Amino acid sequence: MASLPIPVVPSILDPIESTMLGARVHLKGWQQAAVAFGSAFGALLDPRRADLIAALGETTGKPAFERVLQRMKNSAEGREVLLERPRVISSQVSHAWDMPQNTFGAAYAQFMGSRNFSPDDRPPVRFMDTDELAYVATRAREVHDFWHVLFGLPTNLIGETALKVIEFEQMFLPMCMLSVVGGSARFSEKQRSLFFQHYFPWATKAGLRCTDLMSVYYEKHFHEDLEEVRRNWGILPCPDPKKSNV
Repeated sequence: MASLPIPVVPSILDPIESTMLGARVHLKGWQQAAVAFGSAFGALLDPRRADLIAALGETTGKPAFERVLQRMKNSAEGREVLLERPRVISSQVSHAWDMPQNTFGAAYAQFMGSRNFSPDDRPPVRFMDTDELAYVATRAREVHDFWHVLFGLPTNLIGETALKVIEFEQMFLPMCMLSVVGGSARFSEKQRSLFFQHYFPWATKAGLRCTDLMSVYYEKHFHEDLEEVRRNWGILPCPDPKKSNV
């Protein structure tokens, strides 16, 4: 049977081949709703469409990003991030590959290298009203892989869905909860049982226990011991489901 075409809301959803902030697109209320609906529908059909998931997060997440921005302004380290606007792109994080073993930077480099991931592959932010909000949305998107490393989560469907629980508790983005619902709907019975008995209760606890992760200047901690930064930030790594009961 032929696969269903993925609906998109015209060209404003096309990804930009750039690692920098994309040109912003100003949408009216009905246009935002149309983009959100089209993105949600398309992402449910094909969860690999990062551009659709990104558009959904932006068009439904403005109030959440505004709250994150205010929290960052209330934090000394968060203000430093906002002032310097570091980017998680190859030209700015390549020094992670030179860090000693057991450091946070080395763990990040190993995580990216073992999966053949590039920090430059994420779609740019398009639908935020201001430069500040566009940067916060970009930062939220780009620190995703740092969180994988810190919480020890795999990049399979269960791992990504568990991380969305933590992201929701950290930022209250509607897209994160929609991703949890959509991801769990795609689980097999065995995966669903494992997720709700092990990963979900752990993620709920871990997301509430840790520091405000959006106010962390990760790149300045690459040289620190991974377990030390986990302790400092209240990170509870995911236990091995074969060895632990949550």
